[in-house]
Amino acid sequence: MNNLLAYIPLFPLVGFLLNGLLRNKLSKPMVSLIACGALLASFVCSIVVFTQVSNNGASVIQLFNFIHVGTLHIPFAFQADALSAIFLLIITGIGFLIHVYSTNYMHTETAPHFARYFSYLNLFVFSMLLLVLGANYIIMFIGWEGVGLCSYLLIGYWYGKTEYNNAAKKAFIMNRIGDLAFLFAIFWIIAKTGTATYGLTGANPTAGVLTTLTSKLTTTDISWITLLLFIGATGKSAQIPLYTWLPDAMAGPTPVSALIHAATMVTAGIYMIVRTNVLYQLAPYTNQIITVIGLATALLAASIAIKQNDIKKVLAYSTVSQLGFMFIALGTGAYTAAVFHVMTHAFFKALLFLGSGSVIHTMGGEQDITKMGGLSKPMKITYATFFIGCLAIAGIPPLSGFFSKDAILLSAFAHNKIVYILALFAALLTAYYMFRLLVLTFHGKFRGTQHQADHLQESPIQITVPLIILAVLSIVGGFAGIPEVFAKGYNYIGTFLQPIVSEVQHEVSHSTEYGLMAISTILVIVAIAFAFYRNKNYTPSTNSGLGKVLEHKWYVDELYHTTIVKPIEKTGEFLKNIIEKLGIDGAVNGVGKAIQAGGRQLRLLQNGQVGFYILLMVLGLIWCVLLGIYKFVF
Repeated sequence: MNNLLAYIPLFPLVGFLLNGLLRNKLSKPMVSLIACGALLASFVCSIVVFTQVSNNGASVIQLFNFIHVGTLHIPFAFQADALSAIFLLIITGIGFLIHVYSTNYMHTETAPHFARYFSYLNLFVFSMLLLVLGANYIIMFIGWEGVGLCSYLLIGYWYGKTEYNNAAKKAFIMNRIGDLAFLFAIFWIIAKTGTATYGLTGANPTAGVLTTLTSKLTTTDISWITLLLFIGATGKSAQIPLYTWLPDAMAGPTPVSALIHAATMVTAGIYMIVRTNVLYQLAPYTNQIITVIGLATALLAASIAIKQNDIKKVLAYSTVSQLGFMFIALGTGAYTAAVFHVMTHAFFKALLFLGSGSVIHTMGGEQDITKMGGLSKPMKITYATFFIGCLAIAGIPPLSGFFSKDAILLSAFAHNKIVYILALFAALLTAYYMFRLLVLTFHGKFRGTQHQADHLQESPIQITVPLIILAVLSIVGGFAGIPEVFAKGYNYIGTFLQPIVSEVQHEVSHSTEYGLMAISTILVIVAIAFAFYRNKNYTPSTNSGLGKVLEHKWYVDELYHTTIVKPIEKTGEFLKNIIEKLGIDGAVNGVGKAIQAGGRQLRLLQNGQVGFYILLMVLGLIWCVLLGIYKFVF
């Protein structure tokens, strides 16, 4: 297994280098073969590592000494345990399907740009693998920054459009805010413990941050470290107030949205907190903050999604909302439920994003769902798989989303009844806006142009096969975490994560749990029925009141622009026009102008007349004599 650990990130790195350096020489089929082959090889290795972790437990390999200064020793090391093994399968498995999908979706790109796109994808996967395989916070941070860079490159892939570049810059800058807090947390950890290695039981039990709690970290240290780490997670995982970059990131190609904003990058914050769950269990105030922020994010994003008409924007705000659910689980101590929802969300949200890409592909680039409708007949496979994705995210049993959503709601119920009620309301909003999206896109009459109607057809096999595979996973994926109330001892993911995660135990009777499941399922079905009833006969209308507020996303972007962007721009203009031009430049240029003026005046003395020079010499001698007499007398 040790050798395989090094190969898992190596394959996509090699794919990045080959496609990136030889992009002008490789044909499209060769680019596709290199990129997809690299991911397939990593996926096969990840399956082997997952099997070996299941049988033999965790292990750590050290590739070389990375930082060794005095007593500080930070190796470049990889760690394979239950948590990283699950994420390896998600990243490489979903990543491979998205790579295959992209071979057709991006076929209109010229060969060099086609290769550039796949080199970025491979580099992103390499960075994400580095993030989850790193055996210490430094390696995690390298991968953390790597996915931030790759998201910038992929969001702004079509750099010819200014709005796409602005979206890429927005994502990069907002992530840097969280990254700075993450970096402070790492410095704090190293300063207090003398190491950045995790040191989890079964991997490296004798040293590390998480095995030196009582001796080196005080309660104050733990509170601040966990809070700083959470701020880092809010940036990467798009929580309030650092969530607005993710909807704008839909400017990138649709497969990028599926890879980065559904299955991998945005879940990095959840991975980091679960990895550090030992610290978070000792930080109750931080957990309260996480719960409140996660709940607020879930509600805010779900409410916004109700009135969005861009098919990708609906899914983007859905992603933000689902990430909020994951943070509710983290804040209430349900770490296994959070990881479980990461997995099921990767299945159905990647399916939904790729399904939307199939629709956009057929519609010739159109993304407005009010200009679609009636696509269920010409796009039967896309419709069927998209319908399954909607059922899964809504939480209809026995699809995958039902089990993971139920685990989160159960934890919220045991933690705080108000949190449960509000989280359940967010779940109902999810069911409504997803089936509103389904109805407006696939049901009713076609509302597009005649040219679009003439070209409606199912997408090619490279697009439909990944959709079918993801649809199957969305159906059966939930059985990896069957709750104890249904089948005791069959919660595989909970058992698998036991060496890594120490759960907060919530005592809830079986009858109560059955009742909660029944209530949520019935209410979700009602929300779905209401979505069909409300949107079956779509007629264009103008939103007003609360509808207009939701359409404009609660005016959060406008608020940020007014309170943050404009003051910064005004400050920059003041510094440029006043401080720099009149102050700094004025002082520097003033010295130069003074010297020039003095030189011009002194030059007048050099008139070439000998008598004038003799006069100056006499005046100089007189001045020296007078000065000498003054010094002698006084």
